[in-house]
Parts: sequence; structure tokens; C-alpha cells
Amino acid sequence: MKLGGVLLDLDGVVYVGEQAVPGAVEALDWLRSEGIAHRFVTNTSSRPRQSLCDKLSAFGIDTPPAQIISPPVVAAQWLSEHADGGPAALFVPRATEAEFAAVPVWDGDTSRAVASVVLGDLGLAWDFARLNLAFELLMQTGAPTLLALGMTRYWRATDGLRLDTGPFVAALEYATGRQAIVTGKPEKTFFLSGAEALGVRPTELLMVGDDICADIDGARQAGLKTMQVRSGKFQPSDLRRGIKPDAVVDSLADLPRWWREHVQN
Repeated sequence: MKLGGVLLDLDGVVYVGEQAVPGAVEALDWLRSEGIAHRFVTNTSSRPRQSLCDKLSAFGIDTPPAQIISPPVVAAQWLSEHADGGPAALFVPRATEAEFAAVPVWDGDTSRAVASVVLGDLGLAWDFARLNLAFELLMQTGAPTLLALGMTRYWRATDGLRLDTGPFVAALEYATGRQAIVTGKPEKTFFLSGAEALGVRPTELLMVGDDICADIDGARQAGLKTMQVRSGKFQPSDLRRGIKPDAVVDSLADLPRWWREHVQN
């Protein structure tokens, strides 16, 4: 197999909650020592990239923000290019709003029209009133655009599984009869942006993920090779869904060995 680079999911692959996956730091050290091009790709929309860099640094992984591709960054770029200067209503955590500093943001005045509604992972901050407000804004005259910072179904926290952004986006799609523009996984363009950032052909790029749908199937649809790890949210039933990764390993710690055995020099 010919490969020239790697995309790595963060939560579930590099760490789970506040703990690094055993052997993950060493695997990343190996990638750097071998000079293998890589980027981190994450659907995390609950914190800005700098916060993710700080978290990785606590594990001994020094990473600049530019090495992380995240949905808020892609969404902000989309808004700059397509929103015609209209304000965006942000349904994202306050810390994540920093990634939208370059675009006009809705001030909360319900009498004022918005150009778009951006949905991220609000976690426990979601309630009926907030979800219904997003619905009301989307139903304004002019049909504002619904932007989804990913369509991940759920993720694994230290205390169990939690709903992610996808289910809330799906509810608004159903209620409005419109389809969201997705700026994160599993959208094909998200993975292709990683290939472009690395200067690697999609067919020569490996995606390492724990989510069989958002990571593995999404990357396969974009033409990438895929590696499913059995950490994070992985469940054995995932491998019976008809989605076939190119490799299945226990964790990121197995990447160096697998690479030596399967990748052409």
C-alpha cells in the first residue's frame, strides 16, 4: 500500500476524555521522527483549536493550531465566502465563538434577520428553548442557511456516551425540510481539505478514527484509506455495519507496526 500522509481523529484516538490513549504519544513521536506528514482532524466544536493544543500539550504533544483542521474554522471560511455579509447566529459554546471573529455575528435581536444558523456541540446547554430558537431563525423570510459543524451521532465521555451535534441538526432538518451544509466529518470536502493541506493525494492518505460512520465511511467516500481503532466509541457491532476499513487495530499505538508491515517504502 502506498501512503504519503495520515489524518488522525483526536477524541477516541489520541485521547479519551482527559486521558491519553496508552501508546498514542509514542505513536505520534514516531510519525514525527519518520517525517510522515500528518494533521489532526476533529469534529470537536465545543472548544477552539488553541484549547485543543493546550490539551495535547498536557499529554506531551506539542502541536500548533494550524495542524488541527476543525469544523468551526471551515465554517468561518464558508461564511466569509458565501454569507454576503449577513450575520450568523451561533449555537456553539462561547469559547468556540473565537473562531468566528472574522465574520459578522447575530446579536440576539429576534427582530433582526440572520443569514445563517451555525450548530455545534452545546452539550448540556441544549434545551427546548434553545433548539426552538434555532428553528425560528431558520424559518425567517429568506430561508437562512443551516451550517452543521459535523454530523457525529455521539461521543464517549468518561462517564459514558453523549449525544453530539448530528441529532440536533437532524431535528432541525426534519422540522424545516431543508438540508444542512456540513463543515465537518463525514462531509467529503472536510477530508479533502486535509489532503490539500498535506499536499497528498486522497488515495495515498490514511484516516485513523474510532467512529465507523463519521471517520471511516466518510473518509472512504472521499477516496482515502482508513484505519479503525478499537478505542473511544468503537463497538464490535460497528464492524458488522457493512463499512469495511482497510485496517482494524486495537489503538493508535499499533500504527507504527502496521505501517512498517503494510506501507511501501
